[in-house]
Amino acid sequence: MSHRAVTRILAAQPAEDGAGVRLLRALGHQRQFRMDPFLMLDAFSSDDPDDYSAGFPPHPHRGFETVTYIVDGHMRHRDHLGNEGDLKAGGVQWMTAGRGIIHEEMPQQENGLLRGFQIWLNLSAADKMQPAHYRDIPADSLALAELPEGGFIKLIAGTIPWATCPLRGPGQANPATQPLIADIRVMAGQSVDIPIPATHQALLYVFEGQLDADGRAVDPGHTVWYGAQGDTLHIAATQGDADGVRVLLLAGKPLNEPVVQYGPFVMNTTEEIEQALRDYRDGVLAQ
Repeated sequence: MSHRAVTRILAAQPAEDGAGVRLLRALGHQRQFRMDPFLMLDAFSSDDPDDYSAGFPPHPHRGFETVTYIVDGHMRHRDHLGNEGDLKAGGVQWMTAGRGIIHEEMPQQENGLLRGFQIWLNLSAADKMQPAHYRDIPADSLALAELPEGGFIKLIAGTIPWATCPLRGPGQANPATQPLIADIRVMAGQSVDIPIPATHQALLYVFEGQLDADGRAVDPGHTVWYGAQGDTLHIAATQGDADGVRVLLLAGKPLNEPVVQYGPFVMNTTEEIEQALRDYRDGVLAQ
């Protein structure tokens, strides 16, 4: 088994979305900072309600999936299909926009804190116009493996061979991209090697502690990108980091298709974007 090498380390960029929600955009702030099949990764964390209380009023999507993972606090959801949910801490919302969905998301603090992530995961051209789908997955439905000294792997999507049993996520992902998404905490003095399929690109987003990335100390708010050669990602905290390190792992099989994005619409051609805009204007986007 060989480890994949670090190719670059990038700082997430401050951004605002929705009705003024303040966040860090780790993927997607520029086109060259996407990692196929992932279009965007937003991290939100605040103890100030003014940073998020206005939320994300009703807005449309077409052509991709959103994966929302709440670490602290909760998120209320409502959409044109009649779905209503309140995603609690530790849970995941998996939404396939497909042909179209119009929804709203309202973040809420708990014990003074809101923290979580939203991932935009592309759909293949063949799957972009499928019917929309939505599911809330509570924390106790996610696969969880314990690591030494209080570390863990919480699997949000995909499969990792671990000991004698595979860890399996909720199985909501489109098979064309085969995403592997996990919340991983490794304590001081420990490390873990996560198998990554040869077909996949991979990165880590650091959000607690300090990651030892090939001998480089990486602070929270940074993504670490890895090369294609090697079987595993080696995850370890820096020496002397008593609280260990916590990262979000994203890995997926590239679609290698054209990406044309206009705001909340992600298609393969300009003509398809223009059609999405017409459909939204005419009230038939999500029909």
